[in-house]
Amino acid sequence: MNRYALWKYILIVMVLAVAALYTLPNFYGESPAVQVSSGKATVKVDESMLDNVEKALREANLKPDGIFFDQGAQQNTIRVRFAPTDAEQQLIAREVLEKALNPNKADPSYIVAPNLVPNTPEWLMSINALPMYLGLDLRGGVHFLLQVDMRSAVTKRAETTAADLRTQLRDKKIRHAGINRVGDTIEIKFNTVAERERTMDYLRQSNPDLVLTELELGQQFLLKAELSPAALKNVRDYALKQNISTLHNRINELGVAEPVIAQQGADRIVVQLPGVQDTAKAKDILGRTATLEVRMVDDSPEAYAQLQQGNVPFGDEKYTDREGRPILVKKRVVLTGENLNDAQPGFDQQTQEPTVNLTLDNKGARIFRDVTRDNVGKRMAIILFEKGKGEVVTAPVIRQEIAGGRVQISGRMTTMEATDTALLLRAGSLAAPMEIIEERLVGPSLGADNIKAGFLSTLYGFAIVAVFMMIYYQVFGVVSAVALICNVMCLISLLSMLQATLTLPGIAAIALTLGMAVDANVLINERVREELRAGRTPQLAISEGYDCAFATILDSNITSLIAGIALLIFGSGPVRGFAVVHCLGIMTSIFTSVTVSRAMINQIYGRKKKLTRIHVGQVWKPTSK
Repeated sequence: MNRYALWKYILIVMVLAVAALYTLPNFYGESPAVQVSSGKATVKVDESMLDNVEKALREANLKPDGIFFDQGAQQNTIRVRFAPTDAEQQLIAREVLEKALNPNKADPSYIVAPNLVPNTPEWLMSINALPMYLGLDLRGGVHFLLQVDMRSAVTKRAETTAADLRTQLRDKKIRHAGINRVGDTIEIKFNTVAERERTMDYLRQSNPDLVLTELELGQQFLLKAELSPAALKNVRDYALKQNISTLHNRINELGVAEPVIAQQGADRIVVQLPGVQDTAKAKDILGRTATLEVRMVDDSPEAYAQLQQGNVPFGDEKYTDREGRPILVKKRVVLTGENLNDAQPGFDQQTQEPTVNLTLDNKGARIFRDVTRDNVGKRMAIILFEKGKGEVVTAPVIRQEIAGGRVQISGRMTTMEATDTALLLRAGSLAAPMEIIEERLVGPSLGADNIKAGFLSTLYGFAIVAVFMMIYYQVFGVVSAVALICNVMCLISLLSMLQATLTLPGIAAIALTLGMAVDANVLINERVREELRAGRTPQLAISEGYDCAFATILDSNITSLIAGIALLIFGSGPVRGFAVVHCLGIMTSIFTSVTVSRAMINQIYGRKKKLTRIHVGQVWKPTSK
């Protein structure tokens, strides 16, 4: 009656064994480390850097626990790990590597930052058993609140719109006396009313985002164009989303586990970097968002004659390419990173040379077609700006007019260079400038205090409840206490497998999960008592008790799960962290309270055919009158 099939016992044991295995990494702790990553988009970290790092540490008589090369999807890093007690060596190693890898402090090529790495053994890492991430409130780190300059985003859109109107009116052969941007307004001058009316009709159809107003200034007829309120809202929303996306791409270079980058209000972004204790380096990363521009190269003999004399011709700017050679480019920007949809490495079908294949949006395709048609035989430079400094990534020669929005860049590139160039061009740019209006450093000691307080509160609560249940329910109470331990173990293993981030609200959710699991065990034990009071045999009381209590447990947990899912969908930040742990805890509670505890009770009592008594505490039977 109270027996499981053999395969059920095997399945339960396997689940608990896997849970124990993936819970294990969380007990090994972390060690201080120094992380080396790229400080420029054009500088790469590869395995050859390991020799330089090892040499610098050896000359400084530093003996790390290990040096690892991590090849990530976004950024390669080198991590130097020290023993948990060697925090001082971590700081010394950082200074040594900073001097060795960045001889020019004004323009560093690499980021050398202190970090923490898990002490998980290699045999656990080989099966992807890693500790769960800890949030900012538990691990410590830095918190930034960034303000997006929406005014600049609107102004930038107005400049782009003015340039587009010039192109559109020229294509339609509509005459005008000039197009000027005045603030966020675009003014188009005409000599006749007929031309203004013709322009009005055309722009109403081609540019529905513009609000048009007719004005007269002396003998000139003006057409005033402004972005509609809906268009302004779209510009601001795009700027915020683009900046958040770009920050994700750039912060990946720090190797931060589960950074929090979220919108706050209409024009602010919250950035939380757990485990990062160097505020200056974190601010440096935030300021490293790259901007892409496409400009024409000035290869005229007169321009280079002036350059040899130490002068930059009027209308030009001087930049350098990857080999350090000077290149003169026009100040006028042809395209920006906003017009780029995708960039992928590839090969030329005729020459089999490595290439970079670009895909432009509709506006970029139209501009690129016009520019390439008018500048066949000339060079076009793709410039990447970081920290206000521009570097020419590539400057190919325009062979023919390029239409359709698909562009192929080639010319003496290796396969690796083509891949790197495509990655740079996909990195994205800020749609609007940002400034840090709030920064806060959460020390690791405060995070450790939070962990200790949360852990002890959960442990003491569990111990008190377990002792009470063992005294009150005897053997069934012992089984309930073991089921609670299995519940916590399964929950932690799930969080580790999913590589979820545990925060202080998450610890509160674990405590709530224990409370709900206790409630389920109480329901089962009391139901078994009720069956005994009703005169059922012990075996039948166990069977009926578990079966009848299961429906009640399922109903209560489903209603709680619905609330957790609602918090997960509509909540944000700490609320979502609580909801994730809460929802996972409900599933583990049902499994351990019903299945695991039933399996243990079956092993204790299920094989006894003539069972006369079970230890479920004092059973108070009603006295007969």
